[in-house]
Amino acid sequence: MINSGTGSGGAPDSWPADRAAVWRAAIGVGVATGAYGLSFGAISIAAGLSTLQTCALSLLLFSGGSQFALVGILGGGGGAISAAATAILLGSRNAFYGLRLSSTLGVTGLRRVAAAQIVIDESTAVSTAQITPRAARLGFWGTGGAVFLLWNLGTLIGAWGAGAMSDPTVFGLDAAAPAAFVALLAPRMRTAEPWLIALVASGVALASVPFVPIGVPVLFAAVVAIVLGVRR
Repeated sequence: MINSGTGSGGAPDSWPADRAAVWRAAIGVGVATGAYGLSFGAISIAAGLSTLQTCALSLLLFSGGSQFALVGILGGGGGAISAAATAILLGSRNAFYGLRLSSTLGVTGLRRVAAAQIVIDESTAVSTAQITPRAARLGFWGTGGAVFLLWNLGTLIGAWGAGAMSDPTVFGLDAAAPAAFVALLAPRMRTAEPWLIALVASGVALASVPFVPIGVPVLFAAVVAIVLGVRR
């Protein structure tokens, strides 16, 4: 009779403990990201989008950085084309995540479509941090599902709360989008290289402000960052 608490060769089976650890990580990341979704919902309303448009962005686009960029540019008076182009540039990183995860997940058909929707920073990070393929798959699906559910719930609550205000900008919500990007960037600024890229990109963006429409300087900064990254 084989003991369910042992693996092959009588070695202890670590999967139950590994599974519990992965679920703790997935739920923890989901809760933290959901709280961040509250901010996005409020910022989007302050930028002039409706509650329906805000919730549709989270359901369909589902890429926090891209969403903040899009509503930030629209809220600053930028055009829809420049806002969409910036969002697409920022979201393109998810394609590389998908390439990294494809062999681990091994999904086909409709599951592949579902997986593509939740290929984001958080699901990739938790998945790639695991040692075994089984834990990596659970990390991806568990984290992606938790973030998707709680991000959209947070978006709805944040949008509803901001929509109930007569003027959301009175509370400084119109300035929250750039503040959110600074918060995302801060943990990555630990070596000289990201500082150099940030300084060059921001310099190009600032120099172009007097000559191009609102939102285009952000595109220039993104292109500079991509070129420098590719050269590296």
